[in-house]
Amino acid sequence: MSISVGDKIPDVKLVKATAEGPQPVQSADFFAGRRVALFSVPGAFTPTCSAKHLPGFVEKADDLAAKGIDEIACTAVNDAFVLGAWNKAGGSDAITMLADGNGDFAAALGLEMDGTAFGMGKRGQRFSLVVNDGVVEQVNVEAPGDFNVSSADHMLGQL
Repeated sequence: MSISVGDKIPDVKLVKATAEGPQPVQSADFFAGRRVALFSVPGAFTPTCSAKHLPGFVEKADDLAAKGIDEIACTAVNDAFVLGAWNKAGGSDAITMLADGNGDFAAALGLEMDGTAFGMGKRGQRFSLVVNDGVVEQVNVEAPGDFNVSSADHMLGQL
């Protein structure tokens, strides 16, 4: 069963990509005490993720902050080094990269996908959440192959 509005974020170890290198963080700690816009991509440097998903959140970071978002975070089933490089290549300091290298977070959310047919293995689905003090306010999960409801523009319309 996947995460729903009103659910608490599961407490899973993630790895935050920082300028000083990878930093372990518990998801319960990361989401505590603030309102976070989280988006998930199937993989860093993949076409839709790089051309639309990440750039949309970079472009709309100030608008999201104006609507009460304290932090924007991106997660993917990639390691922190890959997410850090992707953020450096096309992201922004306004986006926090949270590596879910083993897919534990995606699985705990009930939002994993099987990309083995594409040579990608187990990954997280494309989705976005608004999380307020560890509690989910909005859940937007894309249909396979789509990019609509998990976008920064869609999220702005919900806030």
